[in-house]
Amino acid sequence: MSHIDPERDAFEAFKGLDRDHPIEMLNLIRLRDKAAYPDGRDVTGFEAYKTYGKASGPIFSRVGGTIIWRGRPQLLLIGPADERWDLAFIARYPSANAFLEMVKDEVYQNEAVPHRQAAVEDSRLLRHKPLEGLSEFG
Repeated sequence: MSHIDPERDAFEAFKGLDRDHPIEMLNLIRLRDKAAYPDGRDVTGFEAYKTYGKASGPIFSRVGGTIIWRGRPQLLLIGPADERWDLAFIARYPSANAFLEMVKDEVYQNEAVPHRQAAVEDSRLLRHKPLEGLSEFG
């Protein structure tokens, strides 16, 4: 089973958490080889995800979002052997309200989300509350 959009219960739980502190969202993305657009256009998942980034970027910036880390996974050392990710990144938002403002934005919904849905085969999105002591291990 793939996970592309949030389930209603998970989204309601997200909205029920504290909204007034910074949050960091860990994104794990597996892209389709060929994007799944309803009109059948012939582009790769990577190309469709780039289009999603261009469409969502101005909204992400407007709400105060920043990418604090990104990478291309190479090897899953611990975890299910059948999980494979093409992209990983952490997006920081000034608050959960900022994230909610972005995902509810009409332009985001109509001009960005369709490209993400076409591009992504599977994904994980994990909300984090930043902790103190960034340089300490454990």
